[in-house]
Amino acid sequence: MADGWFSETSDIWPGIALSIEIEKTLFSQKSIFQQIDLYETKHHGRMLVLDGIIQLTDFDEFAYQEMLAHIPMFAHPFPEKVLVIGGGDGGILREVAKHDSVLSIDICEIDEKVIEVSKQFLPGMSIGFDDPRVSVHISDGSEFVRHHPLEYDVIIVDSSDPVGPGEILFEKEFYTHSRNALKENGLMAVQAESFFLHPDKVQKIVKNMNDLFRYNRYAYSLIPTFTGGHVGICIGSDGPDPSRPSRAISKQFQARLNYYDSEVHEAAFVLPRFAERLIKEA
Repeated sequence: MADGWFSETSDIWPGIALSIEIEKTLFSQKSIFQQIDLYETKHHGRMLVLDGIIQLTDFDEFAYQEMLAHIPMFAHPFPEKVLVIGGGDGGILREVAKHDSVLSIDICEIDEKVIEVSKQFLPGMSIGFDDPRVSVHISDGSEFVRHHPLEYDVIIVDSSDPVGPGEILFEKEFYTHSRNALKENGLMAVQAESFFLHPDKVQKIVKNMNDLFRYNRYAYSLIPTFTGGHVGICIGSDGPDPSRPSRAISKQFQARLNYYDSEVHEAAFVLPRFAERLIKEA
């Protein structure tokens, strides 16, 4: 960080950087797994950074959390048991808990320190941990799914990028065990990178899903403070086609959201032509 600006650079998107103006550092420490930094930004609220890569800001976190959570949740006709892998900030939990059909939510997060920091500095997101249906498991997600066959209606993988502790969550073996952890007609949704910045990684994710599920669909959400301005969401389903909601959204539910609705759900799967070709080639 120089001259009051944090600049995100990474080998996985060479030649491009995203800079955000910082007021002060609230937390900076290396956990067992990764460097964790929490900043107060000048214009975008608080910002969580892991190993130098922006994970969220208060300004636009809802766009990521709502789309990654509600696309698979509304694609399922009646989700009762949900597993979140990663997501130690609590944002996906917050959104999943809005569904009254849900009886239990397991979250498997490898880095307990991320949860601690989020509870201290990100109360608007970590509120997700307060729901009584939530059970926290500090564990490797790739190991966790091995021991829970046929258990979940929906699995949501809120992973960091494929470096460090998040790398294993992009491997075929993890996808296979996750598929086995789903009930009949279950869905799996994963953070699926950028079709601009990571075409090779997107194709790897899509191929993994395509090999395992009846339906494989790719959507995206607009997120200004992510490098590239968007992020992909890949969904595998052995039940309904996830590109369309299976349930109507009530006015009361809709009033609690800022990004997702049924029309946005379907529109998110309409890709630019080059991205559509990329997906088909995979």
